[in-house]
Amino acid sequence: MECRLLMVSSKKTFLVNSVATGLKKTSITTTACGPDVREIEKTKDETDIILLFVDEITPEMTKVLVYIKDVCVDDDKSLYLVGYKDTLDRVNEFIPAEFVKKEFPRPIDAKKLITTLLKEAEQLALRFEQKSIMIVDDDVTFLKVIRKQLASKYRVTAVKSGMQAIKHLGSHTPDLILMDYDMPITTGSKVMEMIRSEPETENIPVIFLTGKADRETVMNVMGLNPQGYLLKTMTQKEIMANIDKFFENDRTRSKKHSEF
Repeated sequence: MECRLLMVSSKKTFLVNSVATGLKKTSITTTACGPDVREIEKTKDETDIILLFVDEITPEMTKVLVYIKDVCVDDDKSLYLVGYKDTLDRVNEFIPAEFVKKEFPRPIDAKKLITTLLKEAEQLALRFEQKSIMIVDDDVTFLKVIRKQLASKYRVTAVKSGMQAIKHLGSHTPDLILMDYDMPITTGSKVMEMIRSEPETENIPVIFLTGKADRETVMNVMGLNPQGYLLKTMTQKEIMANIDKFFENDRTRSKKHSEF
């Protein structure tokens, strides 16, 4: 797998140039941009690793930090930070340490930084062999909990609305969509309808999540012909077991199909 890195820096310092030059000699494809939300947004979908050089915390950099934090949370990007220790301490006010792979307090050795990035690229290559799941749910608390659980075994992308899901599907094709049935504005059934109406997405499996177990809701859910439905009242272990079973059955079906 080709690993893609976005290098964000406000200045072309000796360190920045050394890292950029060193990366050219590796298997990592590197794109560079300034600390600008619009520039980062253009390339984030084609990025696996973000390398951010922080010189000072300006109002513009604050916007960038908040945006990058959201990208790391929603799209599970690997984030590395470079800067002086006092500046990195301030970065933690905007990006919690749990979303940062590693900080490199200056002064640093460019070669060691590149070696670390190469190891991350190798780990990402292994991760990309895992199945990918997009979770769609407007309940942010539930979204964080289920995302953290599934991330132990799968590549997970979390979005907070039906329209965000449709936008994401414009450039990504997950192996499974795990979607809330009851969402405001764009309901799960409406999203399902849009997914099934496009040739590029019509075959993506969908499993619905719902907090209701009454007969009418279940009938409405199953009337959309999803690959299954799960109740939010199920334990995390039960939800994981059902998803594991889906992929296990899917592998079995694929194997049998290839034998004919």
